[in-house]
Amino acid sequence: MSEVIAWHDTRMSPTGPRLMLLDTASLYFRAFFGVPDTFTAPDGTPVNAVRGLLDFIATLSSGYHPDAIAACWDDDWRPAWRVELLPSYKAHRVAEERPGVDEEEAPDALGVQVPLIREVLGLLGISVVGAAAAEADDVIGTLATSWDGPVEVVTGDRDLFQLVDDDRGVRILYTARGVGRHDKVDRAWVHEKYGVDPDRYVDFAVMRGDPSDGLPGVTGIGDKTAARLLEEFGDLDGILAAADDRRSSITPRVRTNLQAAHDYVDRGRKVVRVDRQVECGEPGTVEALTLQPLDDDARAAVVAFGETWGLGGSVDRVLAALP
Repeated sequence: MSEVIAWHDTRMSPTGPRLMLLDTASLYFRAFFGVPDTFTAPDGTPVNAVRGLLDFIATLSSGYHPDAIAACWDDDWRPAWRVELLPSYKAHRVAEERPGVDEEEAPDALGVQVPLIREVLGLLGISVVGAAAAEADDVIGTLATSWDGPVEVVTGDRDLFQLVDDDRGVRILYTARGVGRHDKVDRAWVHEKYGVDPDRYVDFAVMRGDPSDGLPGVTGIGDKTAARLLEEFGDLDGILAAADDRRSSITPRVRTNLQAAHDYVDRGRKVVRVDRQVECGEPGTVEALTLQPLDDDARAAVVAFGETWGLGGSVDRVLAALP
């Protein structure tokens, strides 16, 4: 990769093994759209997402030297319980709807690569972790909360800013500008960017809204107004109480909009808030997540996989970066 990685500063982190949590779908979508589709296997199967993801892992592993890695997986990218609370949740991403089935809109050329991604991650000894009726965000939140040591979450999803915790060494490697030019998101970064602390980010996001996730937000409230209200009234409960108090400083227009959105706000908070208590099973244990050096047979299997699927130098780079 030609981009220069922002190197890790260990001085601010607590002791303990270092865990890297990959928002896997976020990364392989980025790889698919960022790596030329001219990269194909000998049989013509596209492999640009596979190659790109391996290069991302190599770059991140070389820069941060994690002791453990989890490839967090969307076992259910649009859980029914979130849709019941907010029917618009990710609705625009549904390519096809039929009884009992929702399919996220994704190019066929990417879909054929997803099984290859799972397979090569397994060959590399990187645990793929999902949970029933849960998104990768919930898996990430659960593992980040339970891990005893510093955690880096690699994602392009702003909602995961709610997990930032300087005291526990949890921060986000935010890939909006690219994996090699990611932002290291801590409490100060979130506050400087949005004017709120991470523990208020859910309330902030609900008021602001997010069209990419089908969150309508509160009419007339953008980033600045949401941050100002949170600074003055503490949280959404305090804001809604102030909206019902005509003696408060909230303007009539904002007051009316908040009162009209009361039901949405209550449901939206539950939708946006990451579930930190999902059941990840054996793949989510410390033993499964901890990286182990690959023996000769395991390395040979990875090399053979790379030759079969035409992964080129991406395999060499990731093998050199991992233990």
